[in-house]
Amino acid sequence: MSFSLFSKFSRKPSSGITCLVVGLGNPGSKYAFTRHNAGFLALDMLCQKEKLTIKKSKFQALCGEWNVGDERALLMKPQTFMNNSGDSIREAAAYYKIAPGRIIVLVDDTALNPGIIRIRKGGSPGGHNGLKSIEAQLCTSDYPRVRIGVGAKPAAWDMIDWVLSVPNQKEKENLLTALEKCCAALPALVKDEYDAAMNLYNR
Repeated sequence: MSFSLFSKFSRKPSSGITCLVVGLGNPGSKYAFTRHNAGFLALDMLCQKEKLTIKKSKFQALCGEWNVGDERALLMKPQTFMNNSGDSIREAAAYYKIAPGRIIVLVDDTALNPGIIRIRKGGSPGGHNGLKSIEAQLCTSDYPRVRIGVGAKPAAWDMIDWVLSVPNQKEKENLLTALEKCCAALPALVKDEYDAAMNLYNR
């Protein structure tokens, strides 16, 4: 599915859904609190704060909805496992006629220290298999993402083992700080106020 297919959709779809907010992670209790599930954890925190639920099974994902001013976001936790996250996102984007620029992806990032987030309007996958899958399915890297720092891999560790491990207590505290920042930034992102959010949180 090419970017050109999405680009013609400039008006709000009849469903009322105006953007997707997608947390990346792996389903199942085995992975629930691992570094790789930072995107899922961010949505869990958002739901706790906003009294929302993400329970409906649709588009190979667990879904919920969130109203922010005049915007209506579909919250998604793909259940395809990380490496196939793009399949779920492609289905939802095509159904609701959502352009890539209105697909906000929450993702773990080993290039950032725990406690840090970075908001970007696009960019390369940087070796992240979830982002690679999204780019392959959308045929573009021009979709926004919130990168959630989970810390660099120690030299003795394999990368897969690192991202699928559970942070220690100090790292958990720092990760919670990053998740708080992510949740605080999301209303502005849903309202397409990226410059304001980046000025505030990309420090």
